[in-house]
Amino acid sequence: MPLPSPAERRILGQDMTRMMMAYRFGLDEISTKIKILRDEFTYVHEYNPIEHVSSRVKSPASIIEKAKRRGIEPTVEALRREVRDIAGIRITCSFVPDIYTVADLITNQQDVTVIEVRDYIKHPKPNGYQSLHVLVEVPVFLSDRVESVPVEIQIRTVAMDFWASLEHKIYYKFEKDVPGDVLAELKEAAETAAALDRKMLRLREQVRYIDAATPSLPEHSSTLAEATTLSKLFAGLLEETSRGE
Repeated sequence: MPLPSPAERRILGQDMTRMMMAYRFGLDEISTKIKILRDEFTYVHEYNPIEHVSSRVKSPASIIEKAKRRGIEPTVEALRREVRDIAGIRITCSFVPDIYTVADLITNQQDVTVIEVRDYIKHPKPNGYQSLHVLVEVPVFLSDRVESVPVEIQIRTVAMDFWASLEHKIYYKFEKDVPGDVLAELKEAAETAAALDRKMLRLREQVRYIDAATPSLPEHSSTLAEATTLSKLFAGLLEETSRGE
């Protein structure tokens, strides 16, 4: 990465420090909301739709580099206005309906303002990428002001997340110049991941139906039946992969 210009170095000074601090606080606000929901589901409800949560704030150098690629003026004001994914949090869920449930639980809170929603589940990207992206703003109360800080929330299933991680590694390895046959395989893998999500959801509904029809079974039978069924499914998928299918 080339060395920053004097103007860019000034951005990386006090103004950038204050900006990055606000984004970290905004991310903390959203992370706390998600932790509360996750704990509530764990201790109060029978089912927790949130499997995993990760977060990050882009580094100043990464922000500057992205701004240069997009021709954005190197000022804090322009960066705040144009680079909307400085603070990001990713939530993985078990099933597709859980994604929309979690999104509603977060965005319906009084101090959360929805700025933009991009639904790549209902409308996947051409390469097969699927995820729900929700850009929100939350108030951050500082000693001398209140700032509205944008945070991008990405919500996806475990299968979608696995595919996205693989796609990212492939693009990095090929320095974004990915051969056509590899792109075709990636698109096929995305379709397989989507089919897996649909099959998982059907299995869950079947298990719930069985539980409702046989209330005399022990409490742990639902978990045991679901775990057994899903383990068989994954075993089958692993076998197919080993055969190169």
